[in-house]
Amino acid sequence: MEKIPVIGPTFEEMLHPWKIEETIRRTAWRKRTEDPLHPINLYNITWRDIDNHFYFFEVPHELTGIKANIVVMYAKDFPSASHKVGATYAILAEKTVTGEVDPSIHTLVWPSTGNYGIGGAWVGSRMNYDSIVLLPEKMSRERFEIIRSYGAKAVATPGCESNVKEIYDKSKELYNSDREHVRVLNQFEEFGNYRFHWYVTGNSMIELVRENKIGNQKIAAVVLGVGSAGTLASADRVKQEFADCKCVAMEPVQCPTVSLNGYGEHDIQGIGDKHVTWIHNVMNTDAVVLVDDTDSKKILKDFTDESVFPYLVQTAGESNARMISHNFGISGVANLIAAIKTARFYNLGEDENIMIIATDSIGRYRSVMQEMPAITIESAVRDIERILLKQDTCGVYEGTRENRMRWHNLKYFTWVEQQNKTVAQLNAQKEQAYWREQQEKTFETDKQIKEYRKSHEKVLRNIMEY
Repeated sequence: MEKIPVIGPTFEEMLHPWKIEETIRRTAWRKRTEDPLHPINLYNITWRDIDNHFYFFEVPHELTGIKANIVVMYAKDFPSASHKVGATYAILAEKTVTGEVDPSIHTLVWPSTGNYGIGGAWVGSRMNYDSIVLLPEKMSRERFEIIRSYGAKAVATPGCESNVKEIYDKSKELYNSDREHVRVLNQFEEFGNYRFHWYVTGNSMIELVRENKIGNQKIAAVVLGVGSAGTLASADRVKQEFADCKCVAMEPVQCPTVSLNGYGEHDIQGIGDKHVTWIHNVMNTDAVVLVDDTDSKKILKDFTDESVFPYLVQTAGESNARMISHNFGISGVANLIAAIKTARFYNLGEDENIMIIATDSIGRYRSVMQEMPAITIESAVRDIERILLKQDTCGVYEGTRENRMRWHNLKYFTWVEQQNKTVAQLNAQKEQAYWREQQEKTFETDKQIKEYRKSHEKVLRNIMEY
């Protein structure tokens, strides 16, 4: 049976949503609460609300102990409650408008360690595709439940966050079982992921500090967990605007793959996947910072436990306390800790801005928090003082030329030996011209999306029902 692929916004419309046709945008905003699984919600993939305000807050200095400003862009209010939905949409939109995938023919496989798979489940179904999401069996129960609720099939693979090879192996198995009908959309190598964050997230960071007149209205550092390295592409854009900006990658001390060629299990769900991803521009990365997963979970529990909320209100004010308690997940807290380390390591001062992302929120981790020991206000205060206010600069590895080459060379073992890339393709990534070429494809995709929407205008209007 023929299925018509549904296409939503361009990259430019995700960055500047006021450029979306007004009727579509207003209806999409209403549907986000009335019918969050309606396809028109594709037009809610943006860092801005209906009034064009950014989803962000600043972490009070009383909780960081540093002079620099830590600015958090939070993704809880995206469709699927994570910005990974933007990466999945960008990848699938690019492949749809070029004819690489077709919902009448292909089933999509989304290899994931969590939020990308959730985003793929949400996007795939909204765009009229059948989807299979792969993720490790030890990921939070909520992740599996959400994927199934969005209309996709969830398949558990062995291990935890860092067991990505097992996901790759299952992807190959599914593809080889039916090469004609199965298509694997791998976030770790698909440049639609990179382009979404380079253009939409990176430009949003720049516009946010300027529109809201935060600090010196510049960005001194972008600090983000590695994961697929898609979100780190935002730093490539920010560095094009602010040459002195540092791109800092965070990874778990329990799995220090980039920094120390290391391995191990960890529980910062969404990052630290035991390999250097294909879309990580390591030659433009200025440092790697290690963060303890236990510290990250402790602070998340402190931030979100009802018994600690009065302390947060007293310390940071009620509005800040609500932002902090509602908009962090484990990886967001890990980014916060890494940002504090970065500020201390580079001696960032007053009026300087550090950008981080809260990829998801506590809603993904209630079951994880329940498994942790009970806390008191006294224990929470001790955690905050030790982990945040007195955080040290251990585990910072600078991006010297030699280190960048080490990080680059690590790609060989996954991508050439296991994933069929060539040495020539790998060597091309050493030059920034390679990455600029990938960035420029953003604008070609926007043209293709507009052409597709125009040629399918009547059908798309009927599907959107506005």
